[in-house]
Amino acid sequence: MSSGRGGSWVFVVAALVAVFLLDGVVFVQAKSFEDVRCKCICPPYRNITGHIYNRNVSQKDCNCLHVVEPMPVPGHDVEAYCLLCECKYEERSSNTIKITIIIYLSVVGALLLYMLFLLLVDPLIRKHDPYTQPLHNEEDSEEMRPPADSAQARGNTVLERVEGAQQRWKKQVQEQRKTVFDRHKMLS
Repeated sequence: MSSGRGGSWVFVVAALVAVFLLDGVVFVQAKSFEDVRCKCICPPYRNITGHIYNRNVSQKDCNCLHVVEPMPVPGHDVEAYCLLCECKYEERSSNTIKITIIIYLSVVGALLLYMLFLLLVDPLIRKHDPYTQPLHNEEDSEEMRPPADSAQARGNTVLERVEGAQQRWKKQVQEQRKTVFDRHKMLS
């Protein structure tokens, strides 16, 4: 049942991405006013502070005279002021940005759903291990889990492999603790 649900989730995400890609293809020729602009960065000039001007104009009109409004200097200083300004024509595709954000949010959402699924299912699958006890001091006994057969140790699922790696790690930690306590006892 979970593979059917996962397959339908992938289908829904793929359908959403396809719809937004088609939307981008249909409107690729028509650019909205938000997708193009002329940006002029003017540094401080005499007693006027620096300022950034943005305006939606065509590429050929992307200069200080068409973008900087209102002009902060009197008529005879306009040319000198405009020579200091750096104007750039900028273009962007808002459809590409939308698609990228939707894909990103879809991946993050899928990962969050997967994490929630694991948080809910993990306690049901995980078995209580009576052999694993935390080692509090050097007098505690060193009872280890009996070795599993090779068929069980291999693990068929990802969860079983992760649990196996976790158990090996716990065993290594307990061995390290024992070694540290033995060295501490020897040095004392």
